Amino acid sequence: MSGKVLILGGTGDAARLAAILDLDPRFAVTTSLAGRTEAPKKLPGKVRIGGFGGIEGLIETLHRDKTDILVDATHPFAAQIRRHAMAAATEANVPLLRLERPAWVRQRGDRWHEVDNLAEAAKQAPKLGRRAFLTVGRKELAAFADIAGVHFLVRLVDPPPAPLPLADFEVLLERGPFDETEELQLLRARRVDLVIAKNSGGEATYGKIAAARALKIPVLLQRRPPLPPGYAPAATVETPEAAMAWLDKVAKE
Repeated sequence: MSGKVLILGGTGDAARLAAILDLDPRFAVTTSLAGRTEAPKKLPGKVRIGGFGGIEGLIETLHRDKTDILVDATHPFAAQIRRHAMAAATEANVPLLRLERPAWVRQRGDRWHEVDNLAEAAKQAPKLGRRAFLTVGRKELAAFADIAGVHFLVRLVDPPPAPLPLADFEVLLERGPFDETEELQLLRARRVDLVIAKNSGGEATYGKIAAARALKIPVLLQRRPPLPPGYAPAATVETPEAAMAWLDKVAKE
């Protein structure tokens, strides 16, 4: 069978999968982006930007577009859309494929301090460093608003639309991926003594983790959220290539 595939995207893996599918005439691919990045990279196939309006809106989209397969390739910390995707796919009777890169694993020499949320990270930060490299996303910086005695180097893709809610900070506008050599140079040049990040997994942003290990810098690392109750996709894969293999199998059935 041929298939209309809707990818809930926003990650590098989602973009790679869209590129693979766009080359296969059996599939018509649409990637949905939340719209958080002002100038997203051009993607193959169709692109829609903006939310669905909750679960009901996503169900309506699946029905209206006659979607055959829904792929959740969102960020590992996008817990809400994961819940919505499962509920909508179930209601619309559309198979759900989860594409999620594996989490980073502690290596010898890593000085990780793992936390469940950013509020906990904010409490620990002043105990671990005075010049922190903060890479958790603009919308979650408020957790660090009341922290005194720490200078934050904040890396963002787009210029912030309003002043950041931090007492002492500097904004660094860059778009990844970032390798270990680049991150080593940055951490040394800015005299960073603490890295604060989420365990996003993948290679695109692992450079800062490897660089921190090389420099013996502590890392405050937020663990991934647990899977929502009832989350049971048709399959879960770790790479775009594995996702394509699953989709190829479905197409042949």
